[in-house]
Parts: sequence; structure tokens; C-alpha cells
Amino acid sequence: MKIAIVGLGYVGLPLALQFARSGGIVLGLDIDISKVDALNQGRSYIKHITNEAILAQRQAGAFEASTDFSRIKTMDAVIICVPTPLNKNREPDISYIVDTGKAMAPHLQKGTLVVLESTTYPGTTDEDLREVLEAGSKLKAGTDFHLAFSPEREDPGNPQSVVATIPKVVGGFSPACLEKAVALYSIAIKTLVPVSSCRVAEATKLLENTFRSVNIALVNELKIVYSAMGIDVWEVINAAKTKPFGFMAFYPGPGLGGHCIPIDPFYLTWKAREYGQHTRFIELAGEINTGMPEYVIHRVTDALNERSKSIKGSRILILGLAYKPNVDDDRESPSYVLMDLLKHRGANVSYHDPFVPVIRPTREHPHWAGTTSVAWNRETVQGFDAVLLATNHQVVNYQELADWAGCIIDTRNAMSNIKSRPGQVWKA
Repeated sequence: MKIAIVGLGYVGLPLALQFARSGGIVLGLDIDISKVDALNQGRSYIKHITNEAILAQRQAGAFEASTDFSRIKTMDAVIICVPTPLNKNREPDISYIVDTGKAMAPHLQKGTLVVLESTTYPGTTDEDLREVLEAGSKLKAGTDFHLAFSPEREDPGNPQSVVATIPKVVGGFSPACLEKAVALYSIAIKTLVPVSSCRVAEATKLLENTFRSVNIALVNELKIVYSAMGIDVWEVINAAKTKPFGFMAFYPGPGLGGHCIPIDPFYLTWKAREYGQHTRFIELAGEINTGMPEYVIHRVTDALNERSKSIKGSRILILGLAYKPNVDDDRESPSYVLMDLLKHRGANVSYHDPFVPVIRPTREHPHWAGTTSVAWNRETVQGFDAVLLATNHQVVNYQELADWAGCIIDTRNAMSNIKSRPGQVWKA
């Protein structure tokens, strides 16, 4: 089966390689020529995907990358894995989906299956995407070509998270569309979960990530409350999770990061307003999570004040730029918000992250592009007035941090079992 995958990022590339390993002939499509060139040369630009994994499929003739969308005309199926960010007004931006649909529509052939994987609000597939595909191809969805939605489920940094073994939800525009989509994914995925429509599949993804957003907001709020009471929320969570039923551990942090949890609930609340529904509970959770960086900065202020210093003029090191431990993915990372807040207050800000040696251009924080990670050694770390621990990568030696740094603000409980001096570590 010939399969085109549009968008070769953290979702599209692992999926492309899984289909290639499973016997498919995969064409990866992307508008970024640097990604296309790297892949065709067998080079990976994602930490948890090795060069060898790409080379193996290149040498087997099972995978190649291209910028030529006209090649879609020879494909049996096209899977769309493009970004779905929020615009500057915190509203859904599905322009990448629409633009992809417009680019591929003139090359769409009868019988082709089109699957959207990008997280979005219910109705995107059977309304927005279908409309541009039908207009550009003069074909009709459900009659001339097949249309489906199957939400991506990726957990970068988790070695137990493997594309082939993560159950896959699939919804079709029609029963025949669903049948085609199930047949496609059964090539590469062990467990499929068919649902009655594209909209149910879209809503499933939003529920999954809204569930996480709400529960993270709960522990973030309790962190602030318990801190005022002199109680360590991390100790509370560790005790609570010993209960074998009715409790699932979620952990606080400096804010939400990644492409899903900070964004997906806003897709749902935006769409709900179209139906006259108000998602107060979800929106409150979003407000709490969005406000966490400000709380962290207050803790930095308190820690510096104890040392008769102000944020203005202080040298502050952000430890960890990726949005979660042990990955190089910095999308929507709260570290960027923390850096902006500190810089706005007059601090001199640097960062260290072994997985992000240079900050790449981003839509939200282009002003940090080109900034490089500082060295990890005693002389460098001792030169900062405070270290703000934002991401707890396992490769970082936290005992060295305790030995070298004068003041540490820990948002991830990474210093809990590290020998430190009295008053050196502040939890935030």
C-alpha cells in the first residue's frame, strides 16, 4: 500500500517509519526542505528517533521524503499530521489543515483515503477539510474518495510508548470510509478502536487532553494552597497515590507545555460557544495553568529577596527548556514564558538544556531564536544569582547543581533527595 504522510514532525515521522516497517511504501511530504533533505540522507532531527531507524527504511526502499504534493496522485492513502496552534487571540488556527487540503486536492484521485490526525475541534474533518478537498478535486467525500479522522497519541520521552502498540481511535465520514481507515491502520497498529463518526474521534482526543489539563490545574492550585499552609504538595501526592483505587497521580509544574494540553481545551471551549454552551470548568482550569508562571516568578522574587537581591539586574539560569523531561521538544514550553517574564522584569536570563543546544525559531517566541545553551560546569553555574529548575531531565547531575548554585528554585521536585544547604532550595 502506498501511503503519503503530510507533516514530518513529532507525530508524522514516527508514524511514517512505523508504516514503512510494517510493509507500506511511504512518502513523507513536508514544506520544510531542510527536513526533507535530512531524511533522504538518513539523518534524524528528533532526539528519540535514530539515524539508523531512518536509514533502515531508506535502504529498504520503504520510505522517502519530498516537497512535491503532486505525487499524491499515485497514493492509496494520505495521512495529515500538521500543526494546529492557537492564534494570538488564543483561538483555534486550522490554517495548516486548510492549506494542506488545498495543496493536495488537485492531485486527489478516486478511491483515495484521506485521514486527518491533527488535534482539532469536532467538525473540522467533515466540514472544513471536506469542503476544501471537494472544492479543489471536484470529487465527493464518501462517494469518490474516503475521509476519516484518527487522533494522534504520542508520548515522547516514554520508552514504553510505541506507535505500534498504542490503541488507535478511528472515525469515518461514512461506514465505507471507516472500513477503509481501519484497513489502513491495521497494517501498522495492533489495536484499533472504531467509533461512529469523525466528530466522535475528534471529541475523544479533546476529552483525553482536557482531562489532563483539569487535573493538572487541580494539583497546581493545591500546590499554592498547601504551600501557604506549610505543606509539601509533592509529599501529599506521593502518599495519596498509594491508594489502589479512585486516585490517579498528577503533578504540578511551572505551567503547561507541549503541543496538546495547553492548546486542545481551547479548541473545545471555542467550538462549544458556537452551540451556546459555556465550558466554565475547563476555562477555569486553563486560567489556573496559564497563571502558574507568574506564581513561579513570585517565588523567584522571594528567594532573591532573602539574599537582598532584586530580579532586576540579577543573572538567572533557566534549567531545562524542553516542555517535559528527556526530550528535545520545546513546543509551548513554559520555560519560554518564564524567560520572557524574567527579562521583562530586568533580569539577565540564560538557559541550559542538554537536548536543546540552540533555540530554533518558534511562532510564539521568535526573539529567543539563536540563543545557545550555556555550559554545565562549576564556574558557569556559580556565576548566576539563581537557578530556576523548569524541566527535570534525568541526565542532569542535580548534586552538582546543589554543590555549585547559591540559590535554586525547584518547580519539579527534582532536588527532594539531593543533599543541599539550608535555605538553598525553594519549591515553586
